[in-house]
Amino acid sequence: MNPVPLDSKDLALVHLLQQDGRASYEALAAGIGLSRAATRTRVLRLVEEEIVRITGIVHPAVLGRTVCAHVAVAVDGPAAPTAHALAALPEAVFVTLAAGRRPVMAELRTESFDALGALLARLSRLPGVRAVDTTPYTAVVKDPYLPTEPPDAVGLDETDHAILRALQSDGRMSYAVLAERVGMSPAAARARSLRLLEAGVFRVAALTRPGVVGLGHLAGFALRRDGAGPGARELVAADAVQFAAECVGRADVIGTVGGATLDAVLSVLEELRATEGVHSLESWFHLELVQERYDSVPR
Repeated sequence: MNPVPLDSKDLALVHLLQQDGRASYEALAAGIGLSRAATRTRVLRLVEEEIVRITGIVHPAVLGRTVCAHVAVAVDGPAAPTAHALAALPEAVFVTLAAGRRPVMAELRTESFDALGALLARLSRLPGVRAVDTTPYTAVVKDPYLPTEPPDAVGLDETDHAILRALQSDGRMSYAVLAERVGMSPAAARARSLRLLEAGVFRVAALTRPGVVGLGHLAGFALRRDGAGPGARELVAADAVQFAAECVGRADVIGTVGGATLDAVLSVLEELRATEGVHSLESWFHLELVQERYDSVPR
C-alpha cells in the first residue's frame, strides 16, 4: 500500500511529535489547528503507514553505554549485505549506505573501550568487510533526540526497566495499558514515567526518514580544526547540522548535515570549510538509511 502524501498539517504534526512524542491529542490539535478527533486520526495513520515510529529513546549513559564511535567501513563487493549485517548488531544504533570509498557508515555505542575493541573485532570479521576506520567520540555536542549532558543520577529497578522497554515498543502507549504491562496502577505507572522523563533518563520522540520532514539529502562530514575560531558547539550551531560530536582519531569533529536540496547541503558544508580554524573537511552523502534505533534497554 502506498502511503497518502503528507500535507502541511501532517508535516506540522510530525515536527510536534519529534519534539514530544507523548504530547496529548489536545495539545497536538492546538498546534496544527484541527479538532482532537481529526488529529488523532492523522497520528494513527502516520504510525500505521510507518511514516513515523514513536518510541522511547533511552539516554545511553543511563545503562553505561558511554563509549560511542563513528565507523567507516570499506568493503569488497556489494555494500548492502555488509550494512545489514552491521545493523543486526545491537550496539549499532545508526547505519547508512553512503557515497564514497567507504560505503558503509555507522555509529556504535558500547559500555567500555574494551567492549568497543571486541565489537570492532567482530565487525571486521563480517562478510565483505575489508577495513574499518574507527573514530571514537569524546563528547556529543549536538543531538536531535537527547540532551548532550548525562541525565540526573536515578537508581533504576526492574519496574523502571519494564517501563522503558514498553515505551520503546510504543511511545504513545496509554498509562492504563502501560500499567497492565508492568503490573502496577495507572497512577503509579504515570508517576514513574514522569519521574524518568523529568530526570532525563529517556524521552519519547517520533523517528522518521529525513525526506519526510524536508531533509531529503543528508551528508556526513569529518573536519580538522586548530585552536583558533569558534568552539565546537558554536561551529555546528546551524540548524542544518543535525548531529555533531568531538572526536579523537582521523577527525576533530564528525557530524551530519541535512537539507531539502543538494545546494542547501553544499552551502552548509562550504560554510563549515570557510570557518576560521577549520583547515580540512571530508564529506560524504548518505544514500540509504539502513538502521536508526536507540533501544538501549535489552528486550
